[in-house]
Amino acid sequence: MPETSQTETPYTALGFYHKISQLRADTWNALKRDLGHLIRLNDASRAKNLVKAIDVKLTRLEIIEDYHAFPSKEDFRHLWSLFNREEYGLLEKVVKRLVRALISESYRRRHVDLSENDADAEDLETLDALNQLRRGHPASNSSAQPYFELLIVDNLSAPEEEVVREAFHNMRRPEDRFVYDVVTVRSFEDALIAVLVNPNIQACLIRYEFPYKSKYNLSALRSYLEGLSEQSLEYQSEAERSILLSSMIHELRPEIDQFLVTSGDVEATASRDIRHFNRIFYRETDYIEQHHTIMRAIDNRYRTPFFDALREYSKKPTGVFHAMPISRGKSITRSHWAGQMIDFYGINIFLAETSATSGGLDSLLQPYGPIKKAQEYAARAFGARQTFFVTNGTSTANKIVVQALVKPRDIVLIDRDCHKSHHYGMVLAGAHVSYLDSYPLDDYSMYGAVPLKEIKKTLLEYKRSGQLHKVKMLLLTNCTFDGVVYNVRRVMEECLAIKPDLVFLWDEAWFAFAGFNPTYRPRTAMHAARTLRDRYRSESYREEYDAWKAEFETLDPDDDATWLDRRLMPDPDAVRIRAYATHSTHKTLTSLRQGSMIHVWDQDYRQKVEAPFHEAYMTHTSTSPNYQIIASLDVGRMQAEMEGFELVHAQVETALSLREQLYTHPLLKKYFRVLVNKDMVPLDFRESGVETFYDPVTGWNKMEEAWANDEFVVDPCRITIAIGATGIDGDTFKNEYLMNKYGIQINKTSRNTVLFMTNIGTSRGAIAYLLDVLIKLAKEFEYRWEESSRPERKIIENRVHSLTKELPPLPDFSRFHDAFRPAPGGNTPEGDIRRAYFLSYDEENTEYLRFDNGELQAQMRNGRDVVSASFVIPYPPGFPVLVPGQVVSEEILYFLQALDVTEIHGYRPELGLLVFTEEALSDPPLG
Repeated sequence: MPETSQTETPYTALGFYHKISQLRADTWNALKRDLGHLIRLNDASRAKNLVKAIDVKLTRLEIIEDYHAFPSKEDFRHLWSLFNREEYGLLEKVVKRLVRALISESYRRRHVDLSENDADAEDLETLDALNQLRRGHPASNSSAQPYFELLIVDNLSAPEEEVVREAFHNMRRPEDRFVYDVVTVRSFEDALIAVLVNPNIQACLIRYEFPYKSKYNLSALRSYLEGLSEQSLEYQSEAERSILLSSMIHELRPEIDQFLVTSGDVEATASRDIRHFNRIFYRETDYIEQHHTIMRAIDNRYRTPFFDALREYSKKPTGVFHAMPISRGKSITRSHWAGQMIDFYGINIFLAETSATSGGLDSLLQPYGPIKKAQEYAARAFGARQTFFVTNGTSTANKIVVQALVKPRDIVLIDRDCHKSHHYGMVLAGAHVSYLDSYPLDDYSMYGAVPLKEIKKTLLEYKRSGQLHKVKMLLLTNCTFDGVVYNVRRVMEECLAIKPDLVFLWDEAWFAFAGFNPTYRPRTAMHAARTLRDRYRSESYREEYDAWKAEFETLDPDDDATWLDRRLMPDPDAVRIRAYATHSTHKTLTSLRQGSMIHVWDQDYRQKVEAPFHEAYMTHTSTSPNYQIIASLDVGRMQAEMEGFELVHAQVETALSLREQLYTHPLLKKYFRVLVNKDMVPLDFRESGVETFYDPVTGWNKMEEAWANDEFVVDPCRITIAIGATGIDGDTFKNEYLMNKYGIQINKTSRNTVLFMTNIGTSRGAIAYLLDVLIKLAKEFEYRWEESSRPERKIIENRVHSLTKELPPLPDFSRFHDAFRPAPGGNTPEGDIRRAYFLSYDEENTEYLRFDNGELQAQMRNGRDVVSASFVIPYPPGFPVLVPGQVVSEEILYFLQALDVTEIHGYRPELGLLVFTEEALSDPPLG
């Protein structure tokens, strides 16, 4: 059996971490293909090359499978034995059986015997594969016991590994709710790589003593092991090394249940910081207790309190003597005409339809039972202190948070290109709005995100004007529709250095999945909040802050560079961590439409927010919430905790596969250019200097560096493609080419781009279909050009030029008119959007002005401040270019004139823009 030397780079052979599961599957299939060719080959020289290729693939797979329970190490020794004895026919037979077991996932349901003497095994694998095809996916077999793998970290010999594995196998009982297998690793590094590459690992048992170094050169761990070395750990005690390993596993995959088996002073160990261990076992503890403790821990995450309660309710015979005739399906089971609803949906959805809040159910407005428990589990899963379910979308979730935290005339800093629900939330709350401009991407008719310097500069304006105490909240979108992601921790840290009690609302509508991937998680609001709280409590931070403060006090506080050109640090004695995040769970995780969540990490929630939050929640939440949505949120949380790591990893893999093909395919590159990091994030915001996460030679090895350091990064799961070279605008391409011709749905376009998003439901087959469609379209565009006459080619060239060169600059926010500014003529930019909004309700205060005939422009040339009386929202880009009370600028007018989209909310082409009359602006009534 070949050993991998330390001088080689086996992780290069093992592939890139981001595509490990695809590499695993593809290598097994390639091995099966090579063996089939070998046993049918008569050419000795070609056979020699194939044997060498099979050797390489087996070596690569052995590294991967070292971190998986199936095939086991014993199975792999059997494969090597057949290979070394040159029994290639038997080897092919065993590999075929193994590949079928991996594809059908039959190893999750029964023991798979890979011995060449098992005559029935092949038929069983074929039957499993057939059943999988019939079901669509093995996971749909809800009667099967869920399967997981237990990681054991211990420096065991091969015979000892078999003993331990067999011992745990013997603990299993048919009545167990779950079935599991055992993976053993022998070192600190191997434990970390196992939890990264094996999503089946759900529990970890750290036993006795183990070395630091792996026998493999695990370069993929470099970013996780920074500052650690074998030398730095050699003087650590067994307990210290185990606690450090536990902490790092928790950072990578916080959902994994961890247990410590110690041979030392168990009482002394228990008194240390062992917060990431569920329990400590002394070495003499028997396997039965360990088995039951592990099963109970898995069950604690697998529970779905409200979904279970709703299922139980649906089985109860009840008499309904209140609203909802459809409850229990009564109004349709008795119908001669509406029975097709049951045919389509099935009866269970109606049996579970009720407005009851008792009988084992609960009230969303004031939960005390299974909904309360389900929300607590969701808070655990997403790293929040409190979580609240919302059944009418994140638009409502955003309004709840704003109303709970913001009083009339509080100042809110908000990115101007945020979702429209925030703008309307500002109206409802009566906030004084200070809009922040994102950096523009004029070439693609889209915005990026708000630079930190812009935020700090605005906060400083309020500080110097003596109004910083009025600034209540910073509201930003993370990640944006186009995939631009903030460095959340850095934004919070530096803003808190200027205003220590600033509240942050992070709209993570498109980012709910991010908490279940170790690269994405640090850029989420809940993770940043917890990390900063722990950081500010530490002695090391206090020492760092004291040194920074001593240097900072030598600088000129009135010089902007003092604040803007260096990293700021908040006072640990003054800072309060107050972060809120809203998630459209239905957009990126499993939930029915409109299922959303509000996550809270606020040190002042109990003292200052709980009561107003409850009132805001009552204001916006229906008294008849949809229980199916609540149940789906409960199940979606459970799925995210149990297999979110695997699903998100697969989502990233499919996105990277799509990107690679678009980067490298000659015909696709000609018409469809994928925007990479440097296209969407200017160099000023890329400290790492990373231009693209992909390199044709080294693969996806730069993503972690950028995500760890840069002010902004791009989510690779959101593939924005510039299509200007086709001569077709984004809206036409979306509707006429993708949807109408091929049934491919996308959501977001700009004038010359389309956005493709992968999600946890995206399969490799779906990616293959999309690529096939894009290749067909590219060929169609080739034929169109080849077969066009000279005048037709000129038309195409003009369209391409218009879409690639004649793009109107994206306008910044102009200003609020003085009539809607709390301090007209002051140095701060906030405006009273509520006053402007309701002033427009009186018809005599407004009029329409057209700009397509020059009427509005003439008024502006005559010196009139033309002020919008409504929101004006073109689709795309899908955010307000004008809000009530905003002065119409020449740049905004030029942008509106250049738009070639048909959908502009708030604009009536036959009448024009709705604006305030000059008389209404001379003395607007107080709001």
